[in-house]
Amino acid sequence: MPAGLILAIDQGTTNTKALLVGRGGTPLFRTSSPIAVILSANGFVEQDALLLWDSVRKSIAECMAYAVEAGATIEAVAISNQRETAVAWNAESGLPVANAISWQCGRASGICNRLARIASEFRAKSGLPLAPLVSAGKWAWLLENDGAINVLAGSGKLRVGTVDSWLIHQLTCGDVHATDLSNASRTGLLNLHTLEWDSDLLKIFGIPREAMPRLQHSSSSFGHCKAIPGLEGVPILAAIGDSHAAMFGHGCYAPGTVKTTYGTGSSLMALTPGLVAETPTLARTVAWSTSTGTQFALEGNIAMTGSGVQWVGEFLGLKNPATDAAALAAMVEDAGGVYFVPAMVGLGAPYWDSDARGIIAGLSRSHTSAHLARAAVEAIAYQVADVLFAMENTAGLVIRELHADGGATRNAAMMQFQADILGRPVQRSADEELSALGAAWLAGLALGWWSSLRELESLPHPADTFDPAMDEAERGRLYRGWANAVRRARLAVEAHA
Repeated sequence: MPAGLILAIDQGTTNTKALLVGRGGTPLFRTSSPIAVILSANGFVEQDALLLWDSVRKSIAECMAYAVEAGATIEAVAISNQRETAVAWNAESGLPVANAISWQCGRASGICNRLARIASEFRAKSGLPLAPLVSAGKWAWLLENDGAINVLAGSGKLRVGTVDSWLIHQLTCGDVHATDLSNASRTGLLNLHTLEWDSDLLKIFGIPREAMPRLQHSSSSFGHCKAIPGLEGVPILAAIGDSHAAMFGHGCYAPGTVKTTYGTGSSLMALTPGLVAETPTLARTVAWSTSTGTQFALEGNIAMTGSGVQWVGEFLGLKNPATDAAALAAMVEDAGGVYFVPAMVGLGAPYWDSDARGIIAGLSRSHTSAHLARAAVEAIAYQVADVLFAMENTAGLVIRELHADGGATRNAAMMQFQADILGRPVQRSADEELSALGAAWLAGLALGWWSSLRELESLPHPADTFDPAMDEAERGRLYRGWANAVRRARLAVEAHA
């Protein structure tokens, strides 16, 4: 057992995970704590920021107990986090002024529609489509709809940030208000050309600059822990968005590398040689930044992948919705022509259609609940294929394989279907907690445990390979059926207006 460990926190939508990572670069202990998602009657998606913090404290406590028993010391803390989720709090009391608005929440659609005239300027500066996903619209909604928050902003006491900033504030007892460039690039307020908060965008969304966090490299010092007994003085040496952290954790840093993180939603990210020209279907983003430079990427975000399977399980009244739905799906060889488009909160990349709505298509009298469950699992692979094909078609990338991570990759049948529908190999990481691991590696760079990305590339990266086994004609037939179902989903609102 090495004397020093890095404690990596991965605060996600449905749970907080934590790892202890040693100098060999691999996890030595892991734990997790579940998180509730609040679904309101008007369709808003929220989370209690204090409960997010409680889940982090619980995970930290379990890691610390293991370290004490093993006679090891924790040398640094690293954070990866769900990204566009928007938190707002009082700088004096340190308490949230509203529930955190989830990245899945579409309440900012009206604001985006109102600002449609600046959509081109917004994309050119931020790299993002003007969509309800971005944090800026969520903070603007709070400022427009809560008078108390407006008063707080006027007094200079309002603080806003993504989940990383909230956790850094809590861990340091309010000493540090900061974020890294990867998380900042998902807010819609970072100018990708200057890597600074953009004054014009702040003004357009009505967000005071003094409420925003300080910008830092992903691998840098975010202050020292004060809030956790026994962890006092331990530096926070990394903060990064979870999808970016997973990209880093794959250990492949060459431009053209593409990965998908399969979770509640999914993110495809492709590393680029620099900040590339705009594309109509994909986002440009900061992948990560260190003292040696900033890595840019193209990204496509999908709102509902794992949560689509969860929804079907709930719809069918299953006791453990996601797990039982996946087991039900395994009872049939295919979906039998059924397509499920999980557009309950609209469609993300490559469509960016917030008006689309979920549909089930292709049902016949012979279909069963197992076919619907299978269609939900296959919908994950179809949505990933949509984004990957857009990366090739609009960005000129040649993608020979896909790197995969996240909890849903444990479903081998889904991974095989993914390879089949893509027509190329899928490399599944053997480590489910790749986001936490990537954050730990960034902290290790700041600690001097590893000196370069090349050294990290030399660490073990165990993976399973799924090779495509479906013939081209069948692949084309299935994908055309999916495309037709998506067209119907995009017409759903108009048809029922």
